[in-house]
This record gives sequence, structure tokens and C-alpha cells, in this order.
Amino acid sequence: MHIDLRQLRHFIALAEQRSFVAGAQAVNLSQSAFSRSIQALEHSVGCQLVDRARKDLPPTKQGQVLLEHARRLVSGAQQMANEISQFNGLEAGELRFGCGPAPAAGLIPRAIGSFIGRYPKARVHFQVDDWQSLSKRLLSEEFEFFVADTRHFEADPDYLTYRLRPRKWHFCCRAGHPLAAFERITAEQLMSYPLAVSIRPPNLRKVIVDLSGRPDFVPNVECENSASLLGVVLRSDAIGIVGAYSDALHHARGDLVRLKIEGLADDLEELYTRYGIVSRAGYRLSPLAEAMIEQIKVIDAADEEVCSLDGLAV
Repeated sequence: MHIDLRQLRHFIALAEQRSFVAGAQAVNLSQSAFSRSIQALEHSVGCQLVDRARKDLPPTKQGQVLLEHARRLVSGAQQMANEISQFNGLEAGELRFGCGPAPAAGLIPRAIGSFIGRYPKARVHFQVDDWQSLSKRLLSEEFEFFVADTRHFEADPDYLTYRLRPRKWHFCCRAGHPLAAFERITAEQLMSYPLAVSIRPPNLRKVIVDLSGRPDFVPNVECENSASLLGVVLRSDAIGIVGAYSDALHHARGDLVRLKIEGLADDLEELYTRYGIVSRAGYRLSPLAEAMIEQIKVIDAADEEVCSLDGLAV
């Protein structure tokens, strides 16, 4: 059986786009050439790979098996060429990794800024998503590592984790908010206003559920982008949650007030992040990946908590 990597790339595009027209456009081929490539691949493997009787062209059972292997083979070939290029001293390879919304709000952009200063020819692609999606893409070898909550990976021998410095979360409101004048507020006062927050991190969900006194809690406004949530807070009476790592604090300098909640201890573990760098055990990282991870560690170690001196009124 002869397998052509180019044909595998075309099949991946078809599986993702669910259309011969869109798949052809995604790989810059004419529709006729794209169709011939898929047909040639089906001929090579000796079976039909997509169900053409259905409009959304789902992969057949054989197609699903091929798709899983195709993604690994294409990713492996790309990584091989990338590493050889890097070891040849060209420093012009491609780096792909992922990160959660919180690290993407400050730490990762700062690390990338320093990284591209050292490797100006490198191409960096980073995807912001939740830890479940990032984990799947790591296992499918689309990423070499990701930066997100580590608690689900620390005890798993299939993963290597490096814990970053914990950063504190703070409840906040806009300057001029009815609660801004209080030195301390009660949980009842806090929950009497709309909340514009992310509750995906389990530690934050627990804090908010405990403060609400309800079995579960659904915020009035929910989003994974911290800058967008702060925009809502600054333009309404909604209460937000901001992390000490966030660059968005610089843009809201003097316009946000940190709220102190009665009965909520400052050193409560749930008020701190548990983020880190996650990679797969037994897999060698490319030189660019190692360089990026080292830069993330350097920035993390040197980074002062933004809210301790800057941006957020006490």
C-alpha cells in the first residue's frame, strides 16, 4: 500500500470541511484535482473513505481509522522537517502550542514577544482553548505542549508538568460603582449585582458557588476572554473577576476597584491559579519548543503581580 502525505493532507481537509468544494479551497486546489486526489487515496487503501450518500460527507469506519493515523503522520512529517531545519541553524522553523484563556491574557504574549526577539525568523502559532481541547490536540500531536490548568495531568505518568507561579484572582467593579466605596462587602452584597465572569476554572466555580449559597451558579455574562469581560464590567454595574497576571489591567488603570469580601480569606487556595506547562512524557521537544518553554519560565519567574502595585485600586 502506497500512502502519499499530500493525499493524506487532502483527506484531512475534506474531513474538517465536510465538503469537496471547501476542502479544495482549503488546500488551494481545483475541485477536480482535489476529487482525483481523494479517489486515488481510496484506491490505494482499497475502500471508500467518506459516505457520499450523506450531505455532510462523514468518514466511513475505515475513513475514521485513516483520519486518526493521517493526522499523526502529517504532524510527524511536519515536525521532522521543522526540527531538521532548526538543528541546521536556520532558526526559521514553526512552533505550535496551546494555552488556556488565563495564560493568554498576559504571560504568553509577553513570553512570545521576548521569543521572537531572539528568533525573528521563527513562525509561532498558538491556540487559545480550554484544557480538555488542548489535551486532545496534544495527544494528536498538533501541539508540542500547552500552558493551562495542570491539576488533571500532574498524577498522570503520560504527561510531564511544570507548575508556574500561582497568581491571585480578585473580584472587581468599576470606579464609581455603588460597592466601590465600601472597605469590605458581604457575599450578599456581591451577589446582588450581575456577575460577568468565567467559571470554567473549577477553583473559581467553587468560590462563586460557596458565596452564592446555591447548589450551582450561572453567571449573568460568561466569556473566556478576560479583556472582553472587563469591558462589560467597566461599562455596567456587573462584578468581574480579574487575575493578577492579566495585561487587561494595564488598559483599565485606575478604572477598576478591587472588592474585599467578608469571610473570604486572602490566602484561600481556591483564589489562586494552578497553571503550568504540560507536555507528553517520552516525546522529545523541538529546539524551538524548548526555547519557548524556557522563555515562559523566565517571564513567569520575573513577573511581578500586576495588581500589587499597578492598575487596581484597593
